[in-house]
Amino acid sequence: MNIGRIPRDRGDGAVTVAFWAVVLAMLPAVLDQTILATALPRIASDLGRLADVSWVVAAYVVAAAAFAPLWGKLGDRHGRKRVLEATLALFLAASAVCGVAQSLWMLVVARSVQGAAGGGLMSLAQAAVGDLFSPRERGRYQGYIMAVFAVAASVGPLLGGVLVDHVSWRWVFYVNLPVGALALIGLHVRLPSVVVEAPRTRLDLPGAGLLVAGASALMLACIWGGQRYGWGSPQIVSLLALSGVLAAALVARTRRLEDAIVPLSLIGNRSVALVSAALFLVTATMFSITVFVPAFLQTTTGASPTQAGLLLIPMMVGITLSTNVAGRLIARTGHYKRFPMVGLALISAALLALAAVVEHPSRVTTGVALTLFGLGFGMVGQVLIIAVQNSVQGRQLGQAMAITGFFRALGGAVGAAVLGAVFASHVGHVGSRTLSLAHAGRLEVISGVHTVFLVTAPIALIALAAVLALRELPLRGPGGPASSAQPQRQSPGRPQHAGATR
Repeated sequence: MNIGRIPRDRGDGAVTVAFWAVVLAMLPAVLDQTILATALPRIASDLGRLADVSWVVAAYVVAAAAFAPLWGKLGDRHGRKRVLEATLALFLAASAVCGVAQSLWMLVVARSVQGAAGGGLMSLAQAAVGDLFSPRERGRYQGYIMAVFAVAASVGPLLGGVLVDHVSWRWVFYVNLPVGALALIGLHVRLPSVVVEAPRTRLDLPGAGLLVAGASALMLACIWGGQRYGWGSPQIVSLLALSGVLAAALVARTRRLEDAIVPLSLIGNRSVALVSAALFLVTATMFSITVFVPAFLQTTTGASPTQAGLLLIPMMVGITLSTNVAGRLIARTGHYKRFPMVGLALISAALLALAAVVEHPSRVTTGVALTLFGLGFGMVGQVLIIAVQNSVQGRQLGQAMAITGFFRALGGAVGAAVLGAVFASHVGHVGSRTLSLAHAGRLEVISGVHTVFLVTAPIALIALAAVLALRELPLRGPGGPASSAQPQRQSPGRPQHAGATR
């Protein structure tokens, strides 16, 4: 793959506009994860039963995780700009269909398509940032991305509530259209096109089918296990067995192909493997915060749902602050490994602090612990993405981002299943399907959340062990050593020949 370089200085306005167009392209997918929560009860009353509305969420999550590696591969083969524009257009079309859905199952199908496109948006956009900036520069810009994500996560539920109360739940999906259209224009006008050679082999469609089917089965097992069905039920056992068989078939096929959907050499890359493991684990720790802290605050301190949500803002502030500080220090010093090490230590300490204060609930002490968690979390996720981008060649950047994104999603699903089961063992079930906070005693909730945090703290330490095993490679870019793996870029309006070398 041959890629041109964008001639620019660090203050190039065209590249800055391209960066913000990429961020804007990610924004609908980020908002979609938070804005929908407040609309689900109204959707259930209009289109179906509350018991079935979980499909609206599950369809998106499963499709996003399953299709992300395929989009990453297509971006590496055919150029990220074209594929990113295609995924954004597909996401917007699916959002429009979601808005006009006349039945729950029409909405679920549209959400599946929206999720498949959303998984591509996230992985391709991260890779596009890698095309725009050298690894040493990316820390600063990853900080900006995290700041936008933190704001979206905080504003999403509030915006969703306003739209549902004053307009219609359908506007939860329609709001994506103007934001996405603006991003699509920015991408088309300002995002530079990467010059790539025509693929020498056909896309491995059977391998893509195995990947999507196996990932879908695994994600469904994680989402349903212990909730919709028991872990030993025929449904969950069958899904896990199917995912294992399909994974084995995919590995066997990959060994025979020159250009596989997910090359084994990439999975065997030390940085990709260790970062994927760390992201899998740290995402599970985040689940313990976003789900169980609001639950225990409402049950034990009398906080309203709105107040409980607002109490998560100190964590978001901590994430934004530490990500931006870490990014600027990385750009200045060229060192990155120390930040996730410190961050994971802070996360573990914050979880232990939450386990201690939960038995004597206080909004102030909880807020302090959440701020500590946020400061730690902000130094982990985006910094580890830089480590992966720095360790792979430009022609594999999209696939690498998709793999790490998949393990993030899987970590959330497994974290939900495992920690939900831990919590359920203390507060019980309603029937055999869902947890009942309304009927659980105060002491039961305290005991359950206390145990969840005690279980989660060692998970952060295991992630720390993975980061300790990570080799810190010199960051390439301005002020850093050159490397043949550094992707080169083409300036808008300055096409270069496909024969330009990296």
